[in-house]
Amino acid sequence: MAHSTIRFGVLGPLQLRADGADLPLGPAKQRAVLATLLINRNRTVPIDSLIDAAWQQGPPPEARASLHAHVSRLRSLVGGAGADAGAVLVSAQPGYRLNVPDEACDFGRFAIERRAGIQAATAGRFEEASGHLSAALAEWRGPVLEDLRDFGFVDAFAAALTEDKLVTLTARAEAEIACGRTHSVISELEALVDEHPYREPLWAQLITAYYLAERQYDALDAYGRLKATLADDLGIDPGPTLRGLHQRILRQEPLDAQNAARATAKRAAATLRRPSGGSRESAVAHLRDAAGGRHPLLAQATRVGRLADNDIVIDDETVSRYHAVIVDTGNSFVITDLQSANGVEVAGQRIRVSATLADGDRICICGHEFTFEIREG
Repeated sequence: MAHSTIRFGVLGPLQLRADGADLPLGPAKQRAVLATLLINRNRTVPIDSLIDAAWQQGPPPEARASLHAHVSRLRSLVGGAGADAGAVLVSAQPGYRLNVPDEACDFGRFAIERRAGIQAATAGRFEEASGHLSAALAEWRGPVLEDLRDFGFVDAFAAALTEDKLVTLTARAEAEIACGRTHSVISELEALVDEHPYREPLWAQLITAYYLAERQYDALDAYGRLKATLADDLGIDPGPTLRGLHQRILRQEPLDAQNAARATAKRAAATLRRPSGGSRESAVAHLRDAAGGRHPLLAQATRVGRLADNDIVIDDETVSRYHAVIVDTGNSFVITDLQSANGVEVAGQRIRVSATLADGDRICICGHEFTFEIREG
């Protein structure tokens, strides 16, 4: 277990702090090793996986010896900060395990506060929810592992955690609107829809905030902009939720912001990863295929595709070599389309980049169907 003064961070550049001061983490490959261990915290990471992460394509013959040297230096760094290095960075066949409690890493604290906020919003305690969700978002210092984006292992994890952040921003905005503070979220929502122009829940919140702030013209204009963007870029119309919201605004009907916030929180609650205690060596979720076979989501990232080195192999020429990846962020499970030729559908809708999976969601990849299931308990 990490010493109470040691804190790890991935929600921004890789970080290790002791007694409030940042510690130097060494060269890029050493940081990549630490980052891989950290995003798989409390799980054993095989030596070959660490080499693949740090050296990527074509590791040299001396990569294994260099890896052991990097681990030795990381242990010295942890021990020098006052922790029991042998208990924090453990040799465990077939590799190494970094033992870090949620409270000692930023994305663990993010998960704790996010869960508490969503649960409070589900119960209608919106002031409490806003406080927890704001605390979760305060853990972010910048883009995920910003200093290691040249390493391929970062991409899927960063995309998944960014999806978690967007879900949290959505829930926090709903809570603020439910508390009657519509003006406090309008600027943030305007920036978010500019950054994510196809994300309809964000548009729904912005339109609702405009309307409740007595800016009906802006609400209708925002709907018009979204409709034009979806038609021009994707050839589709807004979904039924937004169309219904538009009609209520045209009729100048009152909107129940608190009921909407509870509904958003309930949807988010269905995606929450159930805690597994200190160890993460056993799967807490799996995909069930059409024949009833179960594919455990044991690793931090589970790859799905046609080639044999995927974790879940689909032998079909229409499936891309590396089609999708499911990432366990510690908060939830997020599926990301790896720019496949034929896409990924979740709950009957093709995802544009990533989607947070809810218990029972149907996933379709080129006609091959899977059901995502979270283990009880």
